[in-house]
Amino acid sequence: MNQVAQLIPTISNNEVVHSTCPYCGVGCGVTAQQTAKGLQVVGDESHPANRGKLCIKGSHLADTVGMSHRLITPQLGRGAARKQTSWDQATDLIADKFRQCIDQYGRESVAFYVSGQLLTEDYYVVNKFVKGYLGTGNIDTNSRLCMSSAVAAHKRAFGEDIVAGNYQDFEQAELIVLVGSNTAWCHPILFQRIMAAKAENANLKVVVIDPRFTATCEQADLHLPILIGQDICLFNGLLQYLNEQGYADQAFIDAHTTQLDRALDVSQAEQDLDFVASETGIAIEKLLEFYQLFAKNKKVITLFSMGVNQSSQGTNKANSIINCHLLTGRVTGEGMGAFSMTGQPNAMGGREVGGLANMLASHLDIDNPTHQQLVQDFWQSPHIAQKVGLKAVDMFEAVEAGKIKAIWIMATNPVVSLPNSDQVKCALEKCEFVVVSDVCKDTDTTDFADVLLPAQAWGEKDGTVTNSERRISRQNAFLSVPETIKPDWWAVSQVAQKMGWQGFDFTSNYDIFLEHAKLSTVGNGFASERDSLPAFRYFNLQGLSDISQAEYHALKPIQWPVYADKQGTPRIYGDGIFSHADSKAKFISTPNIEPKNKPNAEYPLILNTGRVRDQWHTMSRTGLSANLSTHRSEPYCEIHPQDALKFGIKEFDLVEVRSEWGRCVVRAQFSTKVRRGQIFVPIHWNDQVASDARVGAVVNPVVDAISGEPEFKHTPVMIQPFYGRWQGVLYVRPEWMENAPCDKEKGCDTKQLDKEAFTWWVKIQTAQAIRYEIVDRTESLQVANKLLDLLPYDAENDEWLMYEDVHTDTLHIVVLREDRLMAAFYLAPREFLPDRDWLAGLFSRNRLSALHRRALLAGMPIGQANNEGALVCSCFKVGKNRIIDTIKTKNITDEKQVTACLKAGGNCGSCLPEIRGLIKQCQSERESELSNKAL
Repeated sequence: MNQVAQLIPTISNNEVVHSTCPYCGVGCGVTAQQTAKGLQVVGDESHPANRGKLCIKGSHLADTVGMSHRLITPQLGRGAARKQTSWDQATDLIADKFRQCIDQYGRESVAFYVSGQLLTEDYYVVNKFVKGYLGTGNIDTNSRLCMSSAVAAHKRAFGEDIVAGNYQDFEQAELIVLVGSNTAWCHPILFQRIMAAKAENANLKVVVIDPRFTATCEQADLHLPILIGQDICLFNGLLQYLNEQGYADQAFIDAHTTQLDRALDVSQAEQDLDFVASETGIAIEKLLEFYQLFAKNKKVITLFSMGVNQSSQGTNKANSIINCHLLTGRVTGEGMGAFSMTGQPNAMGGREVGGLANMLASHLDIDNPTHQQLVQDFWQSPHIAQKVGLKAVDMFEAVEAGKIKAIWIMATNPVVSLPNSDQVKCALEKCEFVVVSDVCKDTDTTDFADVLLPAQAWGEKDGTVTNSERRISRQNAFLSVPETIKPDWWAVSQVAQKMGWQGFDFTSNYDIFLEHAKLSTVGNGFASERDSLPAFRYFNLQGLSDISQAEYHALKPIQWPVYADKQGTPRIYGDGIFSHADSKAKFISTPNIEPKNKPNAEYPLILNTGRVRDQWHTMSRTGLSANLSTHRSEPYCEIHPQDALKFGIKEFDLVEVRSEWGRCVVRAQFSTKVRRGQIFVPIHWNDQVASDARVGAVVNPVVDAISGEPEFKHTPVMIQPFYGRWQGVLYVRPEWMENAPCDKEKGCDTKQLDKEAFTWWVKIQTAQAIRYEIVDRTESLQVANKLLDLLPYDAENDEWLMYEDVHTDTLHIVVLREDRLMAAFYLAPREFLPDRDWLAGLFSRNRLSALHRRALLAGMPIGQANNEGALVCSCFKVGKNRIIDTIKTKNITDEKQVTACLKAGGNCGSCLPEIRGLIKQCQSERESELSNKAL
C-alpha cells in the first residue's frame, strides 16, 4: 500500500528535486515532485545513465516511502526486553562497549558489516572510524556478495579497481556479450539501451552466456546455455582460439602487457574445441559461432555480473574474460572493453572509500606501509589498520566462534542474504553486543540487536552515489522525518566523539565529501607523473575537492577521475598506461578448477540463485508496493519437468529444497528454460514475508579464495514434495485488523498470522489488503476455530459468512462491514481456490452488491470469467492470457503492436522481453499448426 501520505515532503508544490534510484548499479536519475496527486517520482531526462527511463521498480518508488514499517527511535535490549531510549544513551552504550572490547580482547574483537545501500559520505565516515581509529580491518560490506571478485580481477589485471568504459560503449559496439547476467531483469534500463541500439543497428549482435534461458535471451542472436561453473573453460578456449587464429594484437601486447605466455600455458587444455564443448555443455557449432563473432568484430564489449562473480572461482572467471580483451587490444575505446556490472546503487562508491575489508580508502592498499602512512597522516588518526580484515563469511564465523565480541550492522540484512544464513543467526544470537542501524523496525537481523538505531531512508538522506560506469551523482533529500531518525554518518561520528577522538566534527555531508575528495589527491597526480608519486591511482577527485556547498548541492552527474579542469573522464586506459608499477596490464593465469562441492547421490541437483524482475534484495523496500508484488508474488523454484517427474513433484505444489547447510520451502514452477540437473530459486523472500523461504539458509558458504565472494550459483541440493493437507488463501484489510476489537477472552493476536498460525505461509501486499497464501496439515474445522482466535471480531459491526464441507476439506469465510469486504478466507484443493486478482479487486469496492456476496461465498465470479492469467505487465496489469489472445487474434509479430493494443510494455518497458518471448511462442505454435495441416 502507498504510505506516501505519512511523510511530509520538504519540497513545495511542483518543485523538482533531482536524485538517483536506490536500486541497481545502473544508477538511474530520478526527479521527485509534490503534486496535487501526491508525490511523483519519474525518470530524470537529463541524467546520462537513463535519459528519463525507469524500470518497474524505479517507477514505483513513491509506493515505498512512508512510516508504517519504520524504526522511529533508538531502542535497547533484545526481544520482549527491548525498550525505547535516547540517541545520547544509545551512543554512550556503544562507545563504552567498543572501548571495553578493545581493552579486554584487542582491536580485532570489534567488526562492522555495512552495505552498498549507504551513501558515499556514510561509507567514508564509517571506514575512517574503523580503519583509522579503531585500528582494525574488520569492516566488510554486502558488496562482498556481489562484486568483490570483479574488484580482485581488476586489481590483478590493471593494478587498480577500474571499469574503464561507460554505457555509451554498449550503443557503439558491434558485438555485446552478456555473461552471467539476466540484464533484462537485473539491470533493465541498460538492457533497454542495448535493445534500442540493436534496433537502430542491424549489424549489432548480442550473445548471452547463461545456464538458463532468461528474459535477456529473448532478443539475443545467440544463447550459450553453459554448464554452471564452466566460464573459465569457455574463455580460456576463446583465448587459445584468438591466439591460434591470428587475432592477437601483438603491438598492444608487446607495448602494454606482461605474462601472456603464462596465461596461454595454463589454458593449454582448452586448445581442444571438443574438450571445451564437452566441459561447457555447449554444442561445438554454437561454440565456434561465438568464437568467430568475437574474433571478427573489433568493437566487442563483454558485460559480466553476478553469474561470474558469485563463484568459488569468480576472480579467475573475471580475469579469463579480461584476458581475451587484453589479447585483442580491446580494453578501452568506443564500443569495447570488459565491463563489470554492479548489483547495488553505491557498490562503486563503497569501493572508492575502502568499504571492503581488504582495502584502504581512496583506492589505496591496506597492506602497503606507504599507503598506510599516507592515510594515517591525512586522517591524523591514532591507529591505522595494517592488515586485511575479515571478509563477510569469515566475519560471521568469527562472531560465532567468539573471536568478535561486538559487531555493528548497517543497512543490510545478513540473516537473509549471506550463505549458510542459519549460521549467521546462531552467530548473532551468541554475540555479546550487536548494533543494527536500519530503516525498518522488523527484519530478520534486527531481532538480534542489543542496540537498534533508526536510519534515514532513500528520499530522506542526502549525499552521493557512484554507479557502475564511475559516474558520481547526487542523491538529494526531499522528505522530512522525525528528529530521532539520523544519517548513518552522524551516528558513527557521535560514537567516535564519545570515544574521545577528533576528526569527526562533520556538520554536513558536504564536509565529508570534501574530505573524501581531498584524500583522493594525497600522493596522487597524473599518469605522466607517476614515477615521482608515492601512490598514483586513477581514482582522483581533485576537481571536486574545493567546490562550494552550493556547487556540491547542484553537482551534475560526473565520471571520475575529475582533475583540476572539473571535467569528467568517459574512458580510462586509452593511452595504454595502466595502474601497475610498470604501467602495464597483466594477463592472469586462470586454471579451470573443479568446484569444491559437486552433486552426489544425496544431493543430486545444483541450486542456482538470483533476482526477479520486480523485487529487490530482501524486500524491505519493494515488498511495501502492491504494484511490485504481482509479477512474482510467491517464492518459487524453477525445475525442468523431467527432473520434476523424477523426484515426484507436481507443478505449483510446494517443495522442500535441502542442502548440507539448510532448507527452504517454495512453490514448484516447471520450466524447460533451466537445464536438467539444475534448479533456480530467487533470493528475496525472508522470515518477515514467508514462513520458510530464505534460500540463503540453503546456499553453501564456500568462497573464492582470492576475493572471498560466496558461491551463490553452485550448491548441491536435494528436492522433495512438501505435503500439506490443504492449501488456502486469506485476504485481510490491515486497518480492520489494527482497529477492530479482539475477543479478550481468546486473546486475539494478529501477529500470529505471520508467525505461528499455519504450517507454511507467504505474505503479499496488495492495493487494499494483505494476502496470505497458506498450507496447513490440520482439519478445516480446526482452521475455522484458529481464525476465530486470530482475526479481530466485532459482533456489533462485522458480518461473518461461512460455508464448510468437512468431507472435501473446503471452507469459505467472508467478513463484511457495512457491505465492505474486510477479510476473505478460502480453504480448498488448490485448483478450486478463487482467482486472486478477482478477489483482490473486490477489496477496492466501497460497497458490494448481493451478486458479489453470492460470488464471494461461492469463491468464484458469477456469470463471468477472469482470463488475464499470470501477470506480465505490472504497470498496466496485463496478464499472459490476454497478451497471447491478442497476439493470435491480430497476428502480431512485434512487441510494439502489443503495446499499441494493450499498453503493455508502454511505460517502464520491463516486461518487453517476456512479451517478445510470448510472440515467439505463438509464432512457433502457428508454424507447427501449419506444418501439421500440410502433412
